[in-house]
Amino acid sequence: MTFSLKPACSGPLMLDIQGMSLDARERARLLHPLVGGLILFARNYSSPAQLTALTTEIRALRHASGRAPLLIAVDQEGGRVQRFRSGFTPLPPMRQLGKEWDRAPKAAKAAAKALGRTLAAELRACGVDFSFTPVLDLDYGHSAVIGDRAFHRRPKAVIALAGALIAGLRQGGMGCCGKHFPGHGWADADSHIALPMDSRSLAELQEDLRPYRALPLDAVMPAHVIYPAMDAEHTACFSRKWHAYLRHDIGFKGVVFSDDLSMQAASVAGDALARARAAHAAGCDMLLLCNDPQSAEYVLAALEKEPLRP
Repeated sequence: MTFSLKPACSGPLMLDIQGMSLDARERARLLHPLVGGLILFARNYSSPAQLTALTTEIRALRHASGRAPLLIAVDQEGGRVQRFRSGFTPLPPMRQLGKEWDRAPKAAKAAAKALGRTLAAELRACGVDFSFTPVLDLDYGHSAVIGDRAFHRRPKAVIALAGALIAGLRQGGMGCCGKHFPGHGWADADSHIALPMDSRSLAELQEDLRPYRALPLDAVMPAHVIYPAMDAEHTACFSRKWHAYLRHDIGFKGVVFSDDLSMQAASVAGDALARARAAHAAGCDMLLLCNDPQSAEYVLAALEKEPLRP
């Protein structure tokens, strides 16, 4: 099926909530015209019935106000990054599919497609629109934060398995998001708590970029990693050079989501407002600001006074 995220992204900020239902301040934030998305975490989930009630409440809130629906998203990759577990099918880490590829490529592709279809269908049944998957980072064995989230070391296997997963996602009514552009598999630091750097040449990075050139991606999430070969001053998320490369050299025409702007590696751009402005100026269409409701309110108030520039 054809899937387009652009009509769903009605505002440039994607926020989160603290619990399994909305409080008054969260309702007010989710009604703000600059908010176009909501990302859910494990803390927001207890069962499929509770999740369905929560997404129904969110949609009713926006509908009653006459605003466009929020894009409701989650990180439901598989393995250790599966936010919703009880009542959902256990999803294996993607490296497991890569190991199966080494033994039986056709069977691995079939398994990846079935996994994508199940992942999408279960989320959609509970009112969740989108999962930030697949991880396209190559499995160099350097990055603990990526680790078994990656399919394989070889781009050919990543393209085949991620392509099958994407086909399954689309059968289940869901788009896809390739991450973490241009590749987080080589850098060993965890961008949640440090600032990773990948010192390879642009020629060496081409192997990591092959999945982005080959796959029909609806969205891309740039990495909070510095690649001096392209831009020695900014992480890919904040780099106009990397965004231009993605759009013009690779030819990507979909939606670009920032990675979470509350991560430690994003602090190089300043406070929450400076990070939001920098990511948007670089080329991000949707800005994720998670786990910091005070900063979210600060950013919303500041952008009301001085909007993001087109």
